[in-house]
Amino acid sequence: MYGIVNKAIEDLVVTNFGREKWEIVLEKSGIDVDFFISNEPYDDNITYQLAGAISGEMDMELGTVLFTFGEWWVLKTAKEKYGGLMEAGGSNLRDFLLNLPVFHNRVMMIYPKLTPPEFKISDVKENSLHVHYHSKREGLKEFTKGILSGLGKMYETPVEIDEVQSRDEGATHEIYKVSW
Repeated sequence: MYGIVNKAIEDLVVTNFGREKWEIVLEKSGIDVDFFISNEPYDDNITYQLAGAISGEMDMELGTVLFTFGEWWVLKTAKEKYGGLMEAGGSNLRDFLLNLPVFHNRVMMIYPKLTPPEFKISDVKENSLHVHYHSKREGLKEFTKGILSGLGKMYETPVEIDEVQSRDEGATHEIYKVSW
């Protein structure tokens, strides 16, 4: 993952718990990096180690850490770093989700070595749709749920996210029903 992801994790911890707590998390993670460069790729394991260290230090379930980070990613990082891209996605939650499958094509112009997930949309109704999440990375379904929740908050639209299908149960990808 790119350094911007790890910088966002750092920002989340520092903003909510302070610089000292971040230093403890960094030490417990075993990562020997003084700072992350946003546009440089890093091994995915670094991100997983940071999330695991936060989980242990904060006494939070890893899924809760990832969900919280997903919301933070949308509400803080994406709005600040990709404001124009986020606005171009649509003027409401439904439109943004319908445009989600092409979002990473635009992001790849900024981060050419990006290995993004793939999103597909199905079962579109007036107040719900299914988001299909395909990724080479394992263990990020709670992060994805956090992103979907964060998008609801960004558009001031309360959402309900139900997992319809999971790789944990042998499926090829996750499917989330997002209702508003």
